[in-house]
Amino acid sequence: MFISICAFSLMDIIVKWSVDYPIGQVLFFRGFFGIVFYFFIIPKQRIRDFYLTKRPGLHALRCSSGLIALVSIFIALRELPLATVVSISFAAPIFTTIFSIFLLSEKVGIFRWLAVIVGFIGILIITEPGISNLNIYYIFPIIFCLGLSYVAITIRQLSSTEPAWLISFYFSLSITLLSFLSIPQGWVMPSFYDFIFLSLIGIFGGVANLWLSLSYKHAEVSLVTPLKYLALVFAIIFGYFIWGEVPTTKTLAGAFLVIISTLIIFRREIYKKKIIISEAIND
Repeated sequence: MFISICAFSLMDIIVKWSVDYPIGQVLFFRGFFGIVFYFFIIPKQRIRDFYLTKRPGLHALRCSSGLIALVSIFIALRELPLATVVSISFAAPIFTTIFSIFLLSEKVGIFRWLAVIVGFIGILIITEPGISNLNIYYIFPIIFCLGLSYVAITIRQLSSTEPAWLISFYFSLSITLLSFLSIPQGWVMPSFYDFIFLSLIGIFGGVANLWLSLSYKHAEVSLVTPLKYLALVFAIIFGYFIWGEVPTTKTLAGAFLVIISTLIIFRREIYKKKIIISEAIND
């Protein structure tokens, strides 16, 4: 998880830096070099048929929701302070909880509903400056959370039959194909050094997605989840030293409520799983 958080943080910094390049072109580098990365980790026995899947429809849903989330976060990173975007992005588990009720028919108890309410209060506190100033860009981190929440649900379903690298490969492929639609709008020829930095968006994105999936697969959620909040620390540090951004009191207060909310949700999920396992053993 720590490697994943570091990779995501570095990718966010480069995306925020890449304001001189169209978003469609940045998406191309994220997708294409993500594909290059995954080709190095495909198992040898799957080289000839690595693309085969029995669940193309679910992959399409995962990619569609992922693309909405990715475009939204790229726009938000360019237009809003880094710490603000990262703080709002922590709210994704809140929306996942709501979606799971309707899409997975999960039962949500009083504690998780209270966590959802606390989380929404945190989001309102963070986005209040944007609402009062009619800053439309504050809506994009929320759209990112909605997209990422559906991504989490589809990955949960895909992971039962699909390897992590195949799920990530199809997502990177969809990013690359989408980016081609922006070519008529005009791409900019990058310098050699800019080309290297833009390529790192794909490499870091590929590493981050893969290690995130592996960390949740092989480690206890209760152990790896708190590490994700290091991203806010990185965002505050990098935002201050690179762009001179200082997080407001409202951003920090709202982020605190969102983090408390998501921790409660994760703890209740772990508690629920332990009950299910205990009942299965007793039966």
